Amino acid sequence: MPAVSSVSVDGATNSPGTPPQGPDYEVTLDLEVAGSVANAVALAAYFAPNTEQGFVDALSAAVHARPAAISISWGAPESSWSQQALAAFDGVFQDGAVLGVAICASSGDQGSGDGVGDGLAHVDFPASHPMVIGCGGTRLTAAGGTIASEVVWNDASGATGGGVSDVYSLPSWQQGAGIPPSANPGGHVGRGVPDVAGNADPQTGYRVLVGGAQQVLGGTSAVAPLWAGLLALLAEELGGLPAPINPRLYALPIGSGAFHDVTDGGNGAYRAGPGWDPCTGWGSPDGARLLAALRVAASVGDASTD
Repeated sequence: MPAVSSVSVDGATNSPGTPPQGPDYEVTLDLEVAGSVANAVALAAYFAPNTEQGFVDALSAAVHARPAAISISWGAPESSWSQQALAAFDGVFQDGAVLGVAICASSGDQGSGDGVGDGLAHVDFPASHPMVIGCGGTRLTAAGGTIASEVVWNDASGATGGGVSDVYSLPSWQQGAGIPPSANPGGHVGRGVPDVAGNADPQTGYRVLVGGAQQVLGGTSAVAPLWAGLLALLAEELGGLPAPINPRLYALPIGSGAFHDVTDGGNGAYRAGPGWDPCTGWGSPDGARLLAALRVAASVGDASTD
């Protein structure tokens, strides 16, 4: 069983509702998904006031504890954050990259509009930050222990977020990925979101225990802890993750098989297609092949350094 602890930040405490409220389902989903992937892992849940400063302080505390990976299921459209908050987050994300902490964040569950409702495309922050692994959503069905079908998650229950950032310019390591122009007027090119994906449709989701009752939950909120759990396993096998992790993911050979390419479906303003796309990024992971590809990349890097 995982060892779970709670960490109080700025006076906030672990105070679940009775009966469970929305945030309780969110926190429990994250812990149970991450813990089911990375068995016997040490899990810490950080509780902070529901403010921009509380969010920054919680993330800073988590980063400087130097875990292998962090999962963030909280976020909002880029347009709803203050410049002061974005600057504060940037400093913490830079620290995470230096310390070798992989930070995963959900890309949102309201399609390419991210719930803004102004008819334009928006991406979710913090998933849009270049130092964060943005996690998109698929609908996955299985047969006989293998994937029978995997498409972009977009149905009555919600849709994966994704698109082109209005805040962050195109990182150098995304320049060869085929990031499209923004669907908004002007068609600027910026940071593409998400980077990776995983099963998010609640109809094909995750069985969790919340308040003594079993539920099946989903959303890209489940994909961030899914990836965080996988990254913890990879860190254990590799003796630590390459830092920063995002450029390494984009440098993996297309033929490595590290990702299941999702090419069917869309999230509103954007469509999936071969290779990277603004719905599911590179796709969902093949953990064993991702490990093998990162091992090869690390050995090549060591050889070039020598």
